[in-house]
Amino acid sequence: MSERLSGGCLCGAVRFTAVPEKPEMGVCHCSMCRRWTGGVFMAVGCGDVQVEDEDALGVYKSSGYGERVFCKTCGTTLFWRMADGSHTSVSAQAFDDPSVFKFTTEIFVDEQPANYAFANDTSKMTGPEVIAYFTQQQDPQHG
Repeated sequence: MSERLSGGCLCGAVRFTAVPEKPEMGVCHCSMCRRWTGGVFMAVGCGDVQVEDEDALGVYKSSGYGERVFCKTCGTTLFWRMADGSHTSVSAQAFDDPSVFKFTTEIFVDEQPANYAFANDTSKMTGPEVIAYFTQQQDPQHG
């Protein structure tokens, strides 16, 4: 998918465009994402994310490698990104038309609580599998 899509926060203080890597959405069940969003983080891996007013963004460094980005005015969950800039996951529901994304993947399934489950047929990865995937992405020998 190479089309640039637009989106924004609840109050309109943040407007952005991004190029989704695929027309697919995944969810993260990790405890941090659940607390951050009040549910699961529904996200789309994106490149070339551009924000109209960077000053409207709040950034919370939630780990040694990740940052959570939100609107300073209304608190809308917008992006999870690697601190080194190598990957950005954009909140699928922050896009103007989130219906273009197919729900395909669930990560940190080993942290998913027992009180909910999705009916969709998805690929599932545990936390250690996700960390291994991103670690290999950072290793110059693995691309």
